[in-house]
Amino acid sequence: MLLMSRSVGGYHHGNLQAALEDAALDLLETTSAPKISLREVARRAGVSHNAPYHHFGDRAALLSALGVRGMAALLAAQEEAVASAAGPVERVRALGLAYIRYAAAHPQTFALVFDPDYCAAGSPSAEMAPLIARNEDLLGGEVAALVQEPGWEGRDVMALSAALWSTVHGMAQLIMLGHLPLEAAEPALDALVR
Repeated sequence: MLLMSRSVGGYHHGNLQAALEDAALDLLETTSAPKISLREVARRAGVSHNAPYHHFGDRAALLSALGVRGMAALLAAQEEAVASAAGPVERVRALGLAYIRYAAAHPQTFALVFDPDYCAAGSPSAEMAPLIARNEDLLGGEVAALVQEPGWEGRDVMALSAALWSTVHGMAQLIMLGHLPLEAAEPALDALVR
């Protein structure tokens, strides 16, 4: 279950902040974060062009909120994939595949999650920090189980976690940029972890 709900029509006396975020997430499906304007978000949400300023002081605040929602959705996709896989090797494979598939399905949102202008490494927002910690714990826990498996035993959990994340993130980037087809992800992950 992804946490990125979408607004189908304009705002209709519900939660204006959520309606604005939903409208902005819709825009992120086709527009990069630097090209999103609060005026266009307001138009898509069906509210006045000043309405976003009541919830977000500026465009950067809106994009930071979208980054948090994107991180929550990425994490949920990975947790769901891990929960449905059996065995350490399969869970690590599922984790990586969910990461790559999320990036391929939501490239602009994925890019925003890792954009240092909205989520500076080492100093995430109060909303982003627990999501990052959960994501790191998920990967670290699955890698800790993996290094108990024959052929993997004795490997350093932190080093292997960093290597796997770097590889999967790089593959996601290559797929998002069109240098690799999405279909390459499964065999590549099989080659990596099996």
